[in-house]
Amino acid sequence: MTKYIALLRAVNVGGTGTLPMAELKSMCTGAGFTRIETYGASGNVVFESKSTVSQAKAALEARLQAYAGKPIGLLIRTASDMAGILKANPFRQAEPKHTYTIFLDYPPPQDALEQARSQTDEQMCLGEREIFVHYPRGMGRSKLRIPAAKNGTARNMNTVARLAKLALKT
Repeated sequence: MTKYIALLRAVNVGGTGTLPMAELKSMCTGAGFTRIETYGASGNVVFESKSTVSQAKAALEARLQAYAGKPIGLLIRTASDMAGILKANPFRQAEPKHTYTIFLDYPPPQDALEQARSQTDEQMCLGEREIFVHYPRGMGRSKLRIPAAKNGTARNMNTVARLAKLALKT
């Protein structure tokens, strides 16, 4: 069994779609996942499965689409991936609540940071399949736009740490 973390996009944030976490947990059970734990109300779920990443993603995406009537973006990482992301954070000295990981399905383009617009005091760094961003004044006040992050989903480092801890516990 592999421990996975699923990160849903645009769920219960800014009025873009509501999904009770009990319903998400039920979908995971229906997909055959075990040891399911949700975290927060914005679509974070930790689970175990014998499935591959792509199989688990497809199973959950199908259930989410049936529920919402439209596709809901979803990214999946393994427990060890999440622990590695936490360790790779290039902004460890910054406040975790102002430092974000933007999760992507694929490696970001090498010019992703050069393509960013409206950058002021934000700091950015590319990861393997992530973009790390430190927003000194908070993400909500920033005008920064990163085109390469369009299909990603962001979590602050407090959430990344909590998800890694949940996924790594036995």
